[in-house]
Amino acid sequence: MKKITYNILFLLSLVVLTFAACKKEEEEFDSNDKGQVVLEFDNIVGGKDLQLNTGSYTNVSGEDFKVTTFNYYISNIILTKEDGSTYVVPQNESYFLIKEADATTHEVTLSNVPAGNYTAASFTIGVDSLKNTADIAQRTGVLDPAAGGQGMYWKWNSGYIFMKLEGTSTVAPYDDATKSNPFWYHIGGFGGMTSKTINNIKKATVKAGAGVEAEEAVAKVRKDTKPSFHILVDAAKVFEGSTKLSIKANPIEMFSPYSVNIANNYQNMFSLDHIHN
Repeated sequence: MKKITYNILFLLSLVVLTFAACKKEEEEFDSNDKGQVVLEFDNIVGGKDLQLNTGSYTNVSGEDFKVTTFNYYISNIILTKEDGSTYVVPQNESYFLIKEADATTHEVTLSNVPAGNYTAASFTIGVDSLKNTADIAQRTGVLDPAAGGQGMYWKWNSGYIFMKLEGTSTVAPYDDATKSNPFWYHIGGFGGMTSKTINNIKKATVKAGAGVEAEEAVAKVRKDTKPSFHILVDAAKVFEGSTKLSIKANPIEMFSPYSVNIANNYQNMFSLDHIHN
């Protein structure tokens, strides 16, 4: 009986030691290593997948609508480790334009990220004032109004459109030219030297927490891994929040005081669904 007890204890000890060794091996890494992180933007409306032109949705005001365009800039990305330290993505490598119509833009890959366990990602929704006012030669790629940023820049207002939502709704006024009932929200404005200048630059943070499974709570960046933050972006949030946006009452909004209400709403449209490792 005593021999059996010793055998059981021996086996249990082996299991514990093996688990501890695996755990240690899993957690050890060279902090000097660099890896990649992917931010995957999954656009939805409420609990439904966003489908341009064909999907039918209802906003918080009970108004029906379809989406024809959904674009937004993200920039100035910061990744936070589980110990609270941060990695700031170099600014010139930190501007991206997400377009629902272009699936190749839905995943943002960040390279040369220091190895570590990351639990959160923060970013600006839009384009900061310094880049808005920079010489055009410094604004390339998705920031080039004539190329990658085409359709997301106001020439008449000299500034980027941070978020563009366009669609149709039966409650919007009929347009003879398009033979439809269009609505659109083009929101921008980077502020200025006076308090009277509209500033719609917003920041968002997605992080592991309630609702994220324990094994998916950290993005493990290593030289041979490529973890991904799967981020849900809910276009329905454009219509709800501190202001209930009605398409009937406000079918068109651009650079106006009311646009601040819409920006305050869409600041909350980002949430972390899970982390891939």
